[in-house]
Amino acid sequence: MNRGSRSRELRSDTAASPVNLRRIAGFLTPYWRRFILILIAVAVSAVLGLIPPLLVRSILDDAIAGGDGGLLKGLAGGLVATAIAAGLAGVARSYLNTVVSQRIMYDLKVRMYRLLHSLSLRFFTDHRTGEMMSRLTSDISGIDTVISGTLVTIASNMFILTSTLIIMLALSWQFTLLSLSLLPWLILPTLTVGRLRRRLRTNRQQQNAAVNAQMAENLSISGVLLVKTFNRERTVLNRFDHDTHQLMDLQVREALVGRWYFMLLALVTTAGPALIYWSGGLQVIREVGLEGGMTVGTVIAFVLLMGRLYGPATDLMSLHVDVMTSLAYFERIFDYLDLTPDIADALGAVVMPPLQGRVRFEHVSLEYVPGIRAVDDVTVEVEPGQLVALVGPSGGGKTSMTYLIPRLYDATSGTVWLDGHDIRGVTLESLRRQIGVVTQETFLFNTTVAENLRFAKENATLEEMEAACRAAYIADVINALPDRYDTIVGERGYRLSVGEKQRLAIARIVLKDPRIFLLDEATASLDSHSERAVQTALEPLIRGRTSIVIAHRLSTILAADVILYISHGQVLEQGSHAELFAKGEHYARLYEEQFKQTKMVIN
Repeated sequence: MNRGSRSRELRSDTAASPVNLRRIAGFLTPYWRRFILILIAVAVSAVLGLIPPLLVRSILDDAIAGGDGGLLKGLAGGLVATAIAAGLAGVARSYLNTVVSQRIMYDLKVRMYRLLHSLSLRFFTDHRTGEMMSRLTSDISGIDTVISGTLVTIASNMFILTSTLIIMLALSWQFTLLSLSLLPWLILPTLTVGRLRRRLRTNRQQQNAAVNAQMAENLSISGVLLVKTFNRERTVLNRFDHDTHQLMDLQVREALVGRWYFMLLALVTTAGPALIYWSGGLQVIREVGLEGGMTVGTVIAFVLLMGRLYGPATDLMSLHVDVMTSLAYFERIFDYLDLTPDIADALGAVVMPPLQGRVRFEHVSLEYVPGIRAVDDVTVEVEPGQLVALVGPSGGGKTSMTYLIPRLYDATSGTVWLDGHDIRGVTLESLRRQIGVVTQETFLFNTTVAENLRFAKENATLEEMEAACRAAYIADVINALPDRYDTIVGERGYRLSVGEKQRLAIARIVLKDPRIFLLDEATASLDSHSERAVQTALEPLIRGRTSIVIAHRLSTILAADVILYISHGQVLEQGSHAELFAKGEHYARLYEEQFKQTKMVIN
């Protein structure tokens, strides 16, 4: 398959994932009550923030200038009380804000994880695991700042700006206009900086996903073994160093973008108070002793209020930069959330009744890549209880045919029938519940033997697991483990041999008790003892079930009721061993090339 191409199976609801406020707001709507409480806490904090400058004005102009120690004590106590009240309001706001942001990220992670599990194998063969992990972790974590900081910052700064301007106008409308005249220097550079940081953020996330994908592959047990056995540590390290260095460069560039802009912000926020001190100080000097003249307390209070004006104004301007850069996260998240799986329950799908096990392919074709058929117009029928062996050259389409029965892929054309039911018209859960699959590469989770077994039957008892393991000829191995069924099998089951893992996988299928059994019989690479053990475990499992086996072992082929010779996606021959051998064509040549020597050894 072409890894570089996007999955054909996935249809996007939109050509690109549009990021708009309404769509983002949809994730916030379930928590509107908490947002109201957050806004109340923000309003309380904004009001409390206005009190200290006014108290300072009274301390300077009334208490100190008037020599009133009692008033001074009361005003100083008011400053402390206001700080405590503002701190409590801030704690309440932070708590509510954190809870909401974490819940939204939880919703997104669960929704994306559920979506990924609804996709067919086509998606996972076309996309790297590290890329998916990056979307689930770093991208969703990246929007935490927007949810927990941006929205509250907007509300908080709007409250602060409005209330501060009202008080500033009451103190001096002239100074207020002078303060506002500097704001354009805070606003003009914002758009350019925002666009640049957004582009760099997108590039950084893509590079970060690539690095994560590389680590996921190279640090897996299979990857580490491959690297070590081929002595390619230097190559892997050099590639990782190169990609990580590129990521570092992008992070540095992103961090430095707008530094000159923020230096300008710092200059303006310093120049504003300096102008007020200068002009206000001159006015105080001119009006010394005049009734109602400008006072030192008023100038100091106004400068303190300017901090409450420029701070929120700067935050709002910087907020635009943050929002623009954070859109890169939302775009990558929505890019996945917009994907629609092609394999899903059809409208009106019915529950598949208990199967007898009749399988029919009717003019079935499958294309992984458009125009290239992995299965090509196959029509074949399997009777209930039959053992069918699929043989033929590697890459001929044997595994692809088995993928179609449990709808791991859907046929590009034609129909797969089970007991007369079009499998696209039944629910996936009821279909797959009655099909057992043992793949060529056995996968075990890094947990206990019991948990791996219960993956087939969640409520399986110890007695049921022991019976299944005895049937799979793996019970003695498990009983010899340190903690028996509570033993951790290790990453991908590496504490067990290949043959033991296969027998444990067979025990898992015994617990599931399917009516149709699909097996990629990968016993060719096993030693003779393990091969016999696995084959012995398989024989009772196959008996009485409809079994379709990708056969590598001569005894399986000879025991099959029907042999299908498959090449280039087509069933070229069908029949028993004797029938096909007598024809002297494809199967007979395969037998002569691959199995005759084995037959001589058996005899």
